[in-house]
Amino acid sequence: MALEFAKLHGTGNDYIAIDGRGIDRDWGALSVEMSRLAFGVGSDGIVLVQDSETAQIRMRVYNPDGSEAEMSGNGIRLFSKFVIDRKIALSEGNALSVETGGGIRTVWPTMEGESMVAAKVAMGIPTFVPAEIPVDTTQAGELSIVKNYAIQVGGRELNVTCLAVGNPHAVVIMDDPVEDFPLVEIGPHVQSHKLFPNRINFEIVNVLDRSRIRARIFERGAGETLSSGTGSTAAATAARSHGLVDDVVDVVVDGGVLRISWDESGEAFLEGPAVEVFTGVWPD
Repeated sequence: MALEFAKLHGTGNDYIAIDGRGIDRDWGALSVEMSRLAFGVGSDGIVLVQDSETAQIRMRVYNPDGSEAEMSGNGIRLFSKFVIDRKIALSEGNALSVETGGGIRTVWPTMEGESMVAAKVAMGIPTFVPAEIPVDTTQAGELSIVKNYAIQVGGRELNVTCLAVGNPHAVVIMDDPVEDFPLVEIGPHVQSHKLFPNRINFEIVNVLDRSRIRARIFERGAGETLSSGTGSTAAATAARSHGLVDDVVDVVVDGGVLRISWDESGEAFLEGPAVEVFTGVWPD
């Protein structure tokens, strides 16, 4: 069965969007095939449209290695553009409710005519509770919070702050320029560290000033990416939890800039663009 798809990106984080309603197949295996550079479409994974009983629409996210992610902050913007532009689901009162593996998220689209060009996303309430991330604190002295906790990986000591924003993250705030850090080499060691039973996403961060940080991101199941919505949210909220930045932060990633808002008392919010690159048909 041939499948129609659209390729989209948000600050360089690119996903393949597919309307999978009523279709039963191995989506993880398809994500592996389609995400490959040169041999496939090339992407950071698939965002899949499915019907929902609890929200207007359901999004499932598959990584390039075939694993399923709970949530993607960039992915949900691209997913929302796909379903709104094609009128698969329409925003009600200028908001779209989306069921994800990390809970129901609300998306507020910015429209130009009939096309969505950007969006603000409610990312949920960040949690630093180890069991909710999850972090295996039996490996870390039964800590109530994992904040600036030293781990040994790849011959280096890193001080990680761990939290979940719909999916798990380990953030390292450092003084050395993130450009000089061997993220591709060290990322897999952090991702698979014994502390993290479900593996983890990994961010390295420089604080530039109270309203701006620089981040590089290693996504679980994908590797280093130009951008990540949940990764940028985790980076900004971790910096905020350390008192290093204000409530509104621009996160400079390799693919552009995302804006994160969090006042330490409720939901975090993500704002960024959504761009459709091209459409196609995947032969089967």
